[in-house]
Amino acid sequence: MLNNKKEFKINYGGKDVVVETGRLAKQADGAVLVSCNGTQVLVTVCSSRDMKDGQDFFPLTVDYYEKFYSAGKFLGGFMKRETKPTTQETLTARLIDRPLRPCFPEGYMYETQVVATVLSYNETGDPEVLAALGASAAVAISDIPFASTLGNCKVARIDGKFVLNPSHSEWANSDMEIAVAGSEEAILMVEGESKEAPEAEVLEAIMWGHEQIKSYCKLVNQMQKEVGKKKRVFTPAHPNEVLMQKIEKAFTSDARNVLNILDKSDRSLATRDLIAKVKTELAKNFTEFNLPADEQFGKKAFQCVDALLYKMMRNDILEHSKRIGGRKLDEVRKIETETNILNAPHGSALFTRGETQVLSTVTLGGSKGDQMSDRISGLFYNKFYLHYNFPGFSVGEAKGKYNVGRRELGHGNLAERALKAVMPSQEDFSYTVRVSCEVLESNGSSSMGSVCAGSMALMDAGVPLNSPVAGIAMGLISDGGKFKILSDILGDEDHLGDMDFKVAGTTKGITAIQMDIKIVGITREIIKDALTQAQKGRLHILGEMSKTITNQRNEFKEGVPRIEMMKIAQDKIGALIGPGGKNIKAIQENFAVTIEVEEDGTLRVLGVDPLKLKECVNLINLQINGPEINSEYDGIVVSIKEY
Repeated sequence: MLNNKKEFKINYGGKDVVVETGRLAKQADGAVLVSCNGTQVLVTVCSSRDMKDGQDFFPLTVDYYEKFYSAGKFLGGFMKRETKPTTQETLTARLIDRPLRPCFPEGYMYETQVVATVLSYNETGDPEVLAALGASAAVAISDIPFASTLGNCKVARIDGKFVLNPSHSEWANSDMEIAVAGSEEAILMVEGESKEAPEAEVLEAIMWGHEQIKSYCKLVNQMQKEVGKKKRVFTPAHPNEVLMQKIEKAFTSDARNVLNILDKSDRSLATRDLIAKVKTELAKNFTEFNLPADEQFGKKAFQCVDALLYKMMRNDILEHSKRIGGRKLDEVRKIETETNILNAPHGSALFTRGETQVLSTVTLGGSKGDQMSDRISGLFYNKFYLHYNFPGFSVGEAKGKYNVGRRELGHGNLAERALKAVMPSQEDFSYTVRVSCEVLESNGSSSMGSVCAGSMALMDAGVPLNSPVAGIAMGLISDGGKFKILSDILGDEDHLGDMDFKVAGTTKGITAIQMDIKIVGITREIIKDALTQAQKGRLHILGEMSKTITNQRNEFKEGVPRIEMMKIAQDKIGALIGPGGKNIKAIQENFAVTIEVEEDGTLRVLGVDPLKLKECVNLINLQINGPEINSEYDGIVVSIKEY
């Protein structure tokens, strides 16, 4: 049939969500149209039936696209066609990707692509949530192997009450935004921000969101039964048990020596040497290791060493609470901090934690520095934003850097969220603020290092933060029964572990949170323990930061623009500007200032010289309001007339 449309409906957070299949994109392995209050998102999934030779990772790609026609809008700028994904589209794609990835079966290495396209937009239906819901449904009804049905939601707290997937305009009244994804049994992903909410309140929001998700999972289960395809049979990459047994017997001692090395560079060199040693042994005696003569021995040696270290490191932690280098489970590495290390930037700080080092700078200015964002939901101008950069040399790699990747955008967004919560209001601090975080070394959570460095750099620039902010990354090792939580994880502990749980905040509470896992869900107990242990680590880091800086500097550095604000009547704006802008241009040139005029009559006068800035404001006041009684003015006598 050309049209075999079938609809499934659910009331989700007080709004009707309709998931339709059988009408659109029928050649995809799975396709659904998800609708809510006029917002409609088409989500498709396709997976290759042939695996590339030598494929040793799961090549999953998730894309999210906002079409401007969906809101009846033209795209701004010269190009009127949507091109590469925007930052927000990329961040949304990451949110969809992260809970999906661990639910594909082990050994499934077939190229898979999920595409979500916003076809119609209404501000009362959140397209990002609908895209995530659609991804779960599309994979579930397809023939692609998948472990569990998933649900997604966003949790707001408005007037003290949790609200599920609020409308776009309602977010302004919320003091919390937590995105949650999970199955009926467990939680798979968390990301969000709050205004210094205590750990218990954030945990409550996560668990409340998970309860709502369960109802959507039941709907997807119903879809799978009624319209789902039979799951395809695939051949997973079976482990070579003979190979691993012999590798363990021959090289466990060498692997133990590697895990005893604390320094990352030295450990990396020792790992390379071990891989080379294993490669030589495999090539020389390949029949004994149950390998063919044409095996890629270098690649196989890498996989063997990685698997051996994985098994040993996890066993050390689970059975003996022993980490790489002998660090305690809740121990944070040594921290060093500095501020004002660069001359020209308006603020700067260097944060070093173990072998992770971040240099952060702050730039202050007027509205010309605003970050414009053109989306289907509207045109926005951000007055605070953070850019995160991760060059190859930070991990000792000789590679060029040509663009900003998804990982950098995600890490930068998390750090920005963490700091945004403590920024002063525009009424109290009328500046546009850009934070730039340059990762100089990386061995475990450079995003949380960026939070710490950014917080100190902002104070060094003179920004009156409500509170300093620090962040820490937590890890998890679990065998399905026992589990151990790790504080301040290393890169290897992230790679070989089951969870990367980043928590940032102040002494009062959490400002940003992000959790990714590699297993199929974690429990309330694990999240609670991780939050408690993270709070202890965060307070320790804040204490170390306070040894260098605790409040903003009293005076701006030389060269930082000062801002004077004043208000004039709206009908006087034309007089200030003058014919063709003649008057305002003359004032700006004479006093070396920049004047920004808003429609309501608010003026911002920016200048580097405080004396000239004050003279400029006085002149504007005189021009607009005339001389004030009992005030004295300096002037030049041009001529004297007799009367």
